[in-house]
Amino acid sequence: MTHILSSLKQRYSYSLIILKQLVITDFKLRYKGSALGYVWTLLKPLAMFAVMYVVFVRFLKFGADIPHFAVALLLGTVLWNFFSEVTLNGMSAVIGKGDLMRKLAFPRYVVVLASALSALINLTINLLVVGVFIVLNGVEISPRALLIIPIVVELFILGLSLAFLLSAITVKLRDIGYIWELVLQAGFYATPIFYPLSMVAKVSFVASQAMLLNPMAQIIQDARWAVISPDTVTVWNHVDKWYVQVVPLCIVVALLIVSVAYFKRQSPTFAEEV
Repeated sequence: MTHILSSLKQRYSYSLIILKQLVITDFKLRYKGSALGYVWTLLKPLAMFAVMYVVFVRFLKFGADIPHFAVALLLGTVLWNFFSEVTLNGMSAVIGKGDLMRKLAFPRYVVVLASALSALINLTINLLVVGVFIVLNGVEISPRALLIIPIVVELFILGLSLAFLLSAITVKLRDIGYIWELVLQAGFYATPIFYPLSMVAKVSFVASQAMLLNPMAQIIQDARWAVISPDTVTVWNHVDKWYVQVVPLCIVVALLIVSVAYFKRQSPTFAEEV
């Protein structure tokens, strides 16, 4: 056992060193030269939340009958921003590190993983802010809130899987960046972030069930159920059949397998193609 651990440590120590330095460098360079620096990590989601809160909650009265909907809106915004950041930054990670890959020999997955971990740091900071709003809004905190950890893990795997796939495709097809931005924009409105899922259910119950098969919708609703209210509509209490309930999880697992396999197959030629 000791020999195996020693062998693994020796095999991956160099990759871990590169990964650590890339994460630190990416996080430092992100706000280099900015007057507010890391404060932008907090201001960006808060500004987006403020606009949506005024327009959709105050004026359009979305979620007026749902307790703590403002906090649910903030949580959904933070989780979506993380997903968007992981996929967009990961997509350009390989082509952005072309010079480094030509100079150093290291596993190509490291550059994509580094961008995802950098985004995870931002998510952690933003979730702390959400926690403050939860306390200020008098949300009842229960042991159920600990389930946010596996939910975030699922979100991280989903975002990282897409980052691997998109980064490998981008090397050969640069237009994929514009396509993915359109997909993200459409996905944002198709996911119950600024409107409650109950609004969709009133119009079409089947449509609301179908929406929950989207892994991002499942993740956001599960997170709201865990940390805000047990009355939140989730795939687990909104869909009867168990084999339908697990569809979002199956999509995440399948996407991970396909993305890693495709990235591994394409990675040997990355240095020459970028």
